[in-house]
Amino acid sequence: MTPEKGSAGLSELFDAHVAAEFVAKDADATMATMTADPTVIHVPVLTGGRGRDELHAFYRDHFIPSWPDDVELVPLSRTVDEHRVVDEFIVRFNHSREMPYWLPGVAPTGRTVEVPHVVIMGFEDGKVAYEHIYWDQASLLVQVGLLDPARFPVVGGATARALVDESVPMNEIITATR
Repeated sequence: MTPEKGSAGLSELFDAHVAAEFVAKDADATMATMTADPTVIHVPVLTGGRGRDELHAFYRDHFIPSWPDDVELVPLSRTVDEHRVVDEFIVRFNHSREMPYWLPGVAPTGRTVEVPHVVIMGFEDGKVAYEHIYWDQASLLVQVGLLDPARFPVVGGATARALVDESVPMNEIITATR
């Protein structure tokens, strides 16, 4: 797929890439949206890959087959220029599978998880060249029961809910320490 010139084409390519990962769950289709030498970096845990072979193996063996069946991506905002798309969204799912790219060595907890994400996707010659993916790892660890929010200044799923629900209270972490 080669997008039209301009930001609308990049937005469509972003969506096609994500659909290949999360809807089709197809590593080959995902790689077809990418350049000959792509890079994906999950910044909080340094998983992903550099280069076509390493990244294809990552998608095929770790990323795509590990997403729970009920994964949901909730879009929040998108910014597009002539070279990149910046997407903000919430990922929701039940932690029903091992997820080595996110939670290496952590058995499924059965807990519901919702984590805000920011993806910066860069393009070259009508293909995805790189993805830099950011999320709050502490929030994820709280939600799966590996980090105690009573011991550290962190919160769990409220981070995602606050982005879509104005009734979620703010500053509780400040008042809880007084």
